[in-house]
Amino acid sequence: MNIRARLTLLYSVLFVLSGAALLTITYLLVSQTKRNLVLRSFSGQGDPPPPALPDLVDRARSEAERQHQATLHALLIYSGVALAIMTVLALLLGWLMAGRILSPLRTMIATIQRISARNVHDRLAATGPRDELKDLSDTVDGLLQRLETALDAHQRFVANAAHELRTPITLEHALIEETLTDRTATLPQYRALVERLLELRRQQAAMLESLLTLAGSERELARHEHVDLSEIADRTVAAYRVGALHAGVRLGTRIDSAWTSGDPALVERLVANLVDNAIAYNVPGGSIEVTTGVRAGQPVLTVANTGRPIPPDRVADLFEPFQRLDRTAGRAGHHGLGLSIVRAIATAHDATIDAHPGPSGGLRIEVTFSSDRELVAAANTGNVDSASVSSSFPSAR
Repeated sequence: MNIRARLTLLYSVLFVLSGAALLTITYLLVSQTKRNLVLRSFSGQGDPPPPALPDLVDRARSEAERQHQATLHALLIYSGVALAIMTVLALLLGWLMAGRILSPLRTMIATIQRISARNVHDRLAATGPRDELKDLSDTVDGLLQRLETALDAHQRFVANAAHELRTPITLEHALIEETLTDRTATLPQYRALVERLLELRRQQAAMLESLLTLAGSERELARHEHVDLSEIADRTVAAYRVGALHAGVRLGTRIDSAWTSGDPALVERLVANLVDNAIAYNVPGGSIEVTTGVRAGQPVLTVANTGRPIPPDRVADLFEPFQRLDRTAGRAGHHGLGLSIVRAIATAHDATIDAHPGPSGGLRIEVTFSSDRELVAAANTGNVDSASVSSSFPSAR
């Protein structure tokens, strides 16, 4: 039984019950009316009633009782017939009204069934007064808008990934073809070719690892543990201090205790990507400041670095996959995935990211994690053990 039939049956049952209740009340009221009208006619003040009045009163009472019973019987019959007729009309009207009410819903269903990946831009665009059906239509339109945005982002990601993977393959093919066509190539040249191919393979493996990390970090968290941002930041800075020294970048810290909850491995990757990105896109003689602490009851991680000036309108683009200020910026091997992984991990942890250009170039990124009052109280009393995090920091480039 479809919903239209169920609504029709519901309307009809409610009408029949209401009509039966109304007729029952009417029948009871009529049955309780006074039947001594004749007595009241002869009960006026003045002379006493004639001797034959009692017999006349008895006959009148009997006749009134008979007429009353006949009236009640006729009322019962006519009411039953009227109720039966109105029940049929209620079924018909209920069917029509249910169809009218469900007509916008059928239109929505038909439109949704026509929407596919090719025309995901279509919308229901329901009109009319603000009611539940209008709210449902607006909700579905909002869902379709989010799906369209996600689909467009997925398509751009696939196109960019295909381009990034095709470039080293094309380069490898050119290098091999050039060496094979050179009949005077020597053993050192072949060795140099193999070393170059190995380097390209290493870069491809690093990018594939980053893609897998990005895909994994966009899923719901599988682990929820106590995480101390200060400990992770301290370990990360220690792991990258030598790399910063070789790059000619000063790496400073202001580490204060800041507890949150989540996946320690993913939080570690987030911090490592921020520090690695700050080193790669810096300038000789530049600096990096890594800060952890609690602000307004929420744990905050901040990584600020010097570097080339960044237009404010380009900051949001840097968090998209494969996006860089230009194709040559940064160290070799960076594919523009680091900050997109940072954003995905932050989203998985319900954290917010505030990024803006630094006053003297570079970027200042502030990640605010969700707070846990019970966790903060336990940390203040020293009852929380340090989160177990790995000591290796593979960067996503």
